[in-house]
Amino acid sequence: MRSTGLAEVAKTRLALEADCAAWCRISKIPEPPSEIRKAAGGAPVRPAFIRPLGMLGVALVAVLWPVGALFALLASLEDMAEWLLSSKVRARARARALEEENRKKAITTHALDQLFDGDWTATAGRFLLRWYGHSSHPKRLLVPTPDRVVLAAPPKRVSVRQAERMVVVAELPASEARVEDPLLGVHRSDRLRIVFADGSWLTVITDEERSEIHKHLMRRLRTVS
Repeated sequence: MRSTGLAEVAKTRLALEADCAAWCRISKIPEPPSEIRKAAGGAPVRPAFIRPLGMLGVALVAVLWPVGALFALLASLEDMAEWLLSSKVRARARARALEEENRKKAITTHALDQLFDGDWTATAGRFLLRWYGHSSHPKRLLVPTPDRVVLAAPPKRVSVRQAERMVVVAELPASEARVEDPLLGVHRSDRLRIVFADGSWLTVITDEERSEIHKHLMRRLRTVS
């Protein structure tokens, strides 16, 4: 499903007044201290196992991967030939490499390579302990609205038609949480941060760089400026 239609999906399927939305996931949740996990009711910290249909998809990818790798190699050889022939191509390649290096440094500087701030007793940590209790599906549709931050997903893991099966699994009032892009206007990124009122935060990884939400935040920045 194209991301350009996700806000409309949120409106039609979830009755949310949304200007933007994005599918996202989180990185692996570290094992919390045993007493904290016990106090949270022993909630799962991993998504459910992949369903048989999904396993078939994985198997097909494994079979087709060598073919894709061969085409990728041929494309790389063609690109290399062009690179050897063109100083402009070399200059662009150096510029891209420098941009990627700076982007990775910025991600590290803003701790966007970390799942959360590390405090299990703060709001973000407690929310993570309930993440897969809300839904065992690995992805969430993140929907910022004027008055809340909404997360939607199928109640359990599915391999297909995730948008058709999703329901709201968590709602955070705007007074308690907001969505921000720490690299806004500086670097393209597939990272967003949910920041809670107590200053704790968690990082989500969108399906693509410059998702609807990234673009919406950029437009809002330009309007304010």
